[in-house]
Amino acid sequence: MTVAKSFHLIALALLLPITITVAQESESRAERFERIEAEKIAFITKELNLTPSEAQKFFPVYNQYQQEIYKLKRERRSMGRLNGKSQLENNKIPGNNFSRTDRDVLAFDAKELEVKKIYRKRFATVVGQARASRFFEVEEEFRNYLLRELQQRRRDRDRP
Repeated sequence: MTVAKSFHLIALALLLPITITVAQESESRAERFERIEAEKIAFITKELNLTPSEAQKFFPVYNQYQQEIYKLKRERRSMGRLNGKSQLENNKIPGNNFSRTDRDVLAFDAKELEVKKIYRKRFATVVGQARASRFFEVEEEFRNYLLRELQQRRRDRDRP
């Protein structure tokens, strides 16, 4: 066996456990995300008192809403990485009065509000106006619940 082949085998033997560990961490993150999403769906279903028929119609619209909100949040996070230029400048809301000197955060918030208004109407066609408006409160309640759970776990972990 040549020295080069031996070196490659040793490098492979050393890197394989690292690759497996990273893959396992990614799987556990994905599993945690899926568990949280399932818990969120159950929470929304319970708090909005959705019937099975309503839930079947509501959650495809909810999934579209989530995708749009996630896209906006990714754009917001990447704003600082684009040489100071915002991707939101290219996606301005028609008729808004933001100038180039306004903070990008305001443009983001305006776009997020517009998305929420659009989806409140779509949710209302499935569950009625009152529960469609309540959805955004329920979403906030779930975020607060997750935050409290995280804080409690950290306190429990830090106890001797």
